[in-house]
Amino acid sequence: MTIKIGVILGSTRPGRNGEAVANWVLEHAAARTEATYELVDLKDYPLPHLDEPVSASFGIYQHEHTRQWAAKIAEFDGYIFVTPEYNHSTSGVLKNAIDYLAKEWNNKALGIVSYGGAGGVRAAEHLRLIAGELQLADVRQQVTLSLMTEFDWSRGPENVTFTPSEYSLGNLQTQFAQVEAWAAALAPLRAAA
Repeated sequence: MTIKIGVILGSTRPGRNGEAVANWVLEHAAARTEATYELVDLKDYPLPHLDEPVSASFGIYQHEHTRQWAAKIAEFDGYIFVTPEYNHSTSGVLKNAIDYLAKEWNNKALGIVSYGGAGGVRAAEHLRLIAGELQLADVRQQVTLSLMTEFDWSRGPENVTFTPSEYSLGNLQTQFAQVEAWAAALAPLRAAA
């Protein structure tokens, strides 16, 4: 069984730092042999504020944008959320995209790569709470990227460059291994569902 992991880019803001972070994740994921990784950019899934009249727990989707989103998310055995920290939480667009679905998230593995002034740790903690409700198994290893030390702002806010540390790369490699292992371990639960 080949494990398939979605790298969900959780920001759609113009000039977002998350694009460089997601590309870094994918660059290093390409060398993995236990799983394949695919970018899922929320810009490609322009979901309005949750507009489904029936709770996602029933899996009855009335809008085509929801059906397309559900089909994409259902393809994966696990995910890595790349999230900014906005106001001590994750982005509204990522939370909205999560809330559209229920069973498509169940019994899958989740890793979190966060970035922000404090490394995005508060955004990650909020995502962990959400993951529990959705039966997403979040792995221990987190990658926290500080806007102060792993991004170069010397050319101004419109020309920021991402400069990840070797320490962060080590954490990312550990996270890959954990997400892959948990995704494989949860396969019988997904099959039973």
